[in-house]
Amino acid sequence: MFGLGTKNLGIDLGTANTLVYIDGKGIVLREPSVVAKNTKTGDVVAVGTEARDMIGRTPGSIVAIRPMKDGVIADYDTTAAMMKYFMEKALGRSNGKPYVMVCVPSGVTEVEKRAVIDATRVAGARDAYVIEEPFAAAIGAGLPVMDPTGSMVVDIGGGTTDVATISLGGIVSSRSIRMAGDKIDEAVIYYIRQNFNLLVGERTAEDVKVQVGSASVEKAAKGDNITVRGRDLISGLPKTVEVSAVDIAKAIQEVVAEIIVAIKETLEETSPEIAADVIDHGIVLTGGGALLKHLPEVIADETKVPVFIAQDPLDCVAIGTGESLKNIDVMKKR
Repeated sequence: MFGLGTKNLGIDLGTANTLVYIDGKGIVLREPSVVAKNTKTGDVVAVGTEARDMIGRTPGSIVAIRPMKDGVIADYDTTAAMMKYFMEKALGRSNGKPYVMVCVPSGVTEVEKRAVIDATRVAGARDAYVIEEPFAAAIGAGLPVMDPTGSMVVDIGGGTTDVATISLGGIVSSRSIRMAGDKIDEAVIYYIRQNFNLLVGERTAEDVKVQVGSASVEKAAKGDNITVRGRDLISGLPKTVEVSAVDIAKAIQEVVAEIIVAIKETLEETSPEIAADVIDHGIVLTGGGALLKHLPEVIADETKVPVFIAQDPLDCVAIGTGESLKNIDVMKKR
């Protein structure tokens, strides 16, 4: 069925990062989902890591953009150009066009799914298929998705948090909310602006989140401070302030609360049998957001269900997307 010499790809097309999985090789590429374009000519100047380094530092004629927003395509042409670059970089000089499996959030519309498939074909795929993100995450986390036993996965990415219960190779109940890593960064930016009169950029906010971010105000290290640099909103001059971990925990409480509501609503929709399985096996967290300090304990306290972080949370969706290539005939019928 597959062309000889053609390696088939699984792509985790994320709002923040794109990962490419090659059948038989594993994850071969991991780069930010960022494209730098020349606004005068429309030409692509840089893609991935090189483009991300330009965010907030470009001259007027060059703009660094993220063509994915909230887990879906916001800029079609730029997304297709970005995917073409990543596919060519991953495959090298491979002859033939690959079959490609791309993951999408569980809440996307048919129109949004079609946009992903079309962009992948334009980027050079022989054909493209989509797999829902929480299902791919569950496969990548090693959960028994094909068994008649219920599993629950919470994938916290950059643009969306996808919550799903899975049994017998399908999603039983799910929620996809646009509350994830990006919203946490925005909450940090807003809090620092309101409380310290300091304007900071996306990359600074992300660094702060990674270093001292905590899902629990009580458990945030009391003496843990971080130095934050930005622009003073009053004087307009560069300024440095000390921000505590407790401050950052307070800043992101609302986003954490929304994620917990989505988890509770998904659990409420499941059958008693699957709910019993989830209590036995626990909730598995995947995605970059799973690394937020104290998040498993906070979710466990609220749901009264054990919570675990998957072995490679950042890679689960990409691995699951790639693994699903082995069952591409089944996926075609989904």
